[in-house]
Amino acid sequence: MSFRATLSNFWSNVHLTLFPMLESNLGELSADLKNLAAILELVRIEEWIPSTYWNSGRQPKDRHSIARAFIAKIFFKFSHTKQLIHALKTDKQLRVICGWNPWSTIPSKSKFSRVFKEFAKFSLPEKAHQALIKEAYKGHIICHVVKDSVPLEAREKPLKKPSIAVRKKIKSQRQSRQRRGELNRRQKQLIEKDVGVQISELPTACDKGMKKSAHGYTKIWKGYKLHAAVDDHCIPLAAIVTSASLHDCEVAIPLAKKSHQVAFNFYDLMDAAYDHPEIREHSISLGHVPIIDFSPCNKAQKDEKEAEKERKRLLHFKTAEDKRYKERLPKERFNALYKDYCGGKNIFYKGHSKVTCHVMFGILTFTASTLIRLIQ
Repeated sequence: MSFRATLSNFWSNVHLTLFPMLESNLGELSADLKNLAAILELVRIEEWIPSTYWNSGRQPKDRHSIARAFIAKIFFKFSHTKQLIHALKTDKQLRVICGWNPWSTIPSKSKFSRVFKEFAKFSLPEKAHQALIKEAYKGHIICHVVKDSVPLEAREKPLKKPSIAVRKKIKSQRQSRQRRGELNRRQKQLIEKDVGVQISELPTACDKGMKKSAHGYTKIWKGYKLHAAVDDHCIPLAAIVTSASLHDCEVAIPLAKKSHQVAFNFYDLMDAAYDHPEIREHSISLGHVPIIDFSPCNKAQKDEKEAEKERKRLLHFKTAEDKRYKERLPKERFNALYKDYCGGKNIFYKGHSKVTCHVMFGILTFTASTLIRLIQ
């Protein structure tokens, strides 16, 4: 069954079965609550919570409802958990949609915090997101996948960088290792087959990062960096959160492997930061066609690149690779939409695991809402 036909069948079931059932018990629903109910039905995040039925001791409560409530928190753009709790206490329809009974007592803020830590340890939203992408793209081939990063500003103390003398010593040691023929991180990633091991070896501490925008302006921030692979429909296929100072090229190979596990594509579009032979080799090994902007290493190469660009402009000449490279717009659109509407600007958690969990809840909600908008 095709990609759009699968989503159309889902929407028909939701529109003809789920909405009438909810409105018969709760009364008429607003458009926002209908969209939230459709997102929760598509995601089915409660199915990915590990069962504790056979564990000894008191059984945990409200895990399914709290997981659905965290998606509602992203959907309604609540910055703080106390806003979510207040909405659950005052809105009967929202409380029932999230999974509580109309007369149930909403858990306290401290319990929400403890359960969120459990979800972060288990990587709950990330597993639900991978399952959703795999199910939605089953039997479907994607044309372009764009890989890039976006800054994530956090409210925690950054890792203190070493002094200039220590940094020079580290740089000289790295250069000496390269002269001896030791493998760099990208070359080690080519040898390592387990994507989980590759991701675990990436730095994750909060620190300061610097990135140049498409307009040439330099941005410096404190926090983390979100690396994402986005398709033509602006849907993120895979995401990895790392330290802000980590270069984009160090995450390209595990990000490509992670997206390849859930969907297949033809072309990999990347900017000049990914212009490395290891990344091209890995993309070709997956059966993809890498289209990467050339990164000049010296002034002569930079001048030649600008001259070639000017010659093409005068002749009104564009290669097929140039035309496909311009299909990178969905990634920029994803960056803006995620930061504005899915919690990318309001990260109040501390620690890599909790920040990653918050980010993945936002990506999961964004993915489900985008899939639903494709068929509405």
